[in-house]
Amino acid sequence: MGTDRPGPVSALLILACLLISPAAGAPGDVTVTSVAVEPEVLMPGDSGFVTVTVQNTGPSTLPLGRARLYEDGVVPTSEPYPSVGDLGAGLNRTFTFAVRADAPDGTYYPRFSLDLRENGTLSHPVPVRVDGTPLEASVADRPDAFAAGREAAIAVQVGNPRPNAASGVRVIPEGANFSVTPGSAFIGTLEPDASGTVAFNLTPAAETNVTFRVVWRNGINTHAADIVLPVAFGEDGREADPIVTNVEVVVEGEIYRATGDVMNAGLEPARSVTISPGAPATPVDPFRVYVVGTLDSDDISTFEVTFRAGAGVTEIPLVVDYRDGDGNPYSVERPISLENRTAEEGADAGLPVTAVAAVALVVVAAGLAALWYIRRRRR
Repeated sequence: MGTDRPGPVSALLILACLLISPAAGAPGDVTVTSVAVEPEVLMPGDSGFVTVTVQNTGPSTLPLGRARLYEDGVVPTSEPYPSVGDLGAGLNRTFTFAVRADAPDGTYYPRFSLDLRENGTLSHPVPVRVDGTPLEASVADRPDAFAAGREAAIAVQVGNPRPNAASGVRVIPEGANFSVTPGSAFIGTLEPDASGTVAFNLTPAAETNVTFRVVWRNGINTHAADIVLPVAFGEDGREADPIVTNVEVVVEGEIYRATGDVMNAGLEPARSVTISPGAPATPVDPFRVYVVGTLDSDDISTFEVTFRAGAGVTEIPLVVDYRDGDGNPYSVERPISLENRTAEEGADAGLPVTAVAAVALVVVAAGLAALWYIRRRRR
């Protein structure tokens, strides 16, 4: 019995059918079109997402098996694609993997793997960068010294030295023995190499440390960095400094009248300046309190106050009250001597020196007139 073999025509028909039938897809028909990491740069310990998009560039549907991400620097925290199914010609498919950065700073290449079943495996490295650089904060403006109960303006600047943006940036003052407004300040998103500044009004009740906590997000991860501001009390070299000079004291009966100049030797204006005599003196009309008003730096103004002082009092303070630009009140005392006055009380009748001098002038004038009259009669 012979073996039947196809003739030349049958062989041609079989070859034509093979050429017309769709060819099975090859690994080159599935291509990775994009990869993305969120956040763009992870910090050590951060959680994030790796997203890979593939496309079937072939002419036919391809059956797909398992998709997974192999660890390198970042650890996949889930296996969401045990079986993918078919991918039609020209269609895309996106795969997203939750990951955690378990490595120090550096660039890593976890490998995306897609099972193409009978057509092999698609493998593609995904670059993931890990960088632990935090945001940086500094105190951009503060007074030279603080005072109990005095409000001080503080400015905190936050910069982003990271290679990716930080979102939700805010600054929160923390600590004890002070009040502050606002309670927190929002900056928002800081792009790489950008900075933002926020202002606070701080009023300390005692010497303390104020911690400014900078909180931000890197993707879904929250981070914080602290800067500590020591609050120590002392003299502020820029504040107003009222100086009393050229004081003259005149006695008018039982009342003292003190006149002089007040000058602001500080660098900041002194506002709502008033001058009054302090104890043991007793202010009396007409100038119980002398209102000067505002004294700018190096400004000078005259003043006049009237008061009584008991027997044996040789010195009293002049009380200078004023406010700074924020409305904080201040009070300083400048002592003046009652012995360096321009008039003295009469020893006999208790008249002031001015009255005694006037009487003496009258007596002298009368004596001269009498002498002239006598000489004229002798002629």
